Amino acid sequence: MDATDDAACGRWDNSDCTGTPFCPPRCPRFADRDGEAMIVELAQQADYYPLVSMYDEMGAEQQTMGIPPLTRGRVESWIERLYRHGWNLIAKHDGRVVGHVGVTPTESDEPEFVIFIAPEYQNRGLGSELMKHVIAYASDRGYDALTLDVARENRRAITVYRNVDFEVTGTNASEVEMVLSLDKPIAKESQLPPGKRDQCA
Repeated sequence: MDATDDAACGRWDNSDCTGTPFCPPRCPRFADRDGEAMIVELAQQADYYPLVSMYDEMGAEQQTMGIPPLTRGRVESWIERLYRHGWNLIAKHDGRVVGHVGVTPTESDEPEFVIFIAPEYQNRGLGSELMKHVIAYASDRGYDALTLDVARENRRAITVYRNVDFEVTGTNASEVEMVLSLDKPIAKESQLPPGKRDQCA
């Protein structure tokens, strides 16, 4: 463990917390690999424009399979659809939205999701944490599975999804379809309170 690990574990001193019946499906507090304290929570209407701003600041190099859209007007329309037909989780650092998971449609037993992280917050563990949150929330809401499509050339993302037990269900020339059954152990493990997790693995 190096100094960064010490900072990350010390910033949120909740290692003894065993949770309460009033806690969300996964503890909202998270410290990334740089020791920066963040909060992950369900997006509210007041988060709409901060979320739009996160995407508005992204360049074309962050786009995959046509999303996020590249103009502010299209970003607004896309996020409006996610709000209207699904539910959203956001990660905040110092009040700024820096990560997002959109899950849709709400009425499906096996909804699809997308996940994006602001460029300067990538490779710091936030994406993996958001994955655990979406799994925890989806399991808590009674869904059977989560599905996603990922660009075939995005091998790193495919590996990340496989590491949390997603399975490939189909491929074509450009995309890989994947599914995670929420009967798998990770659905329960993702909901463990911090005191029952290894904080500094």
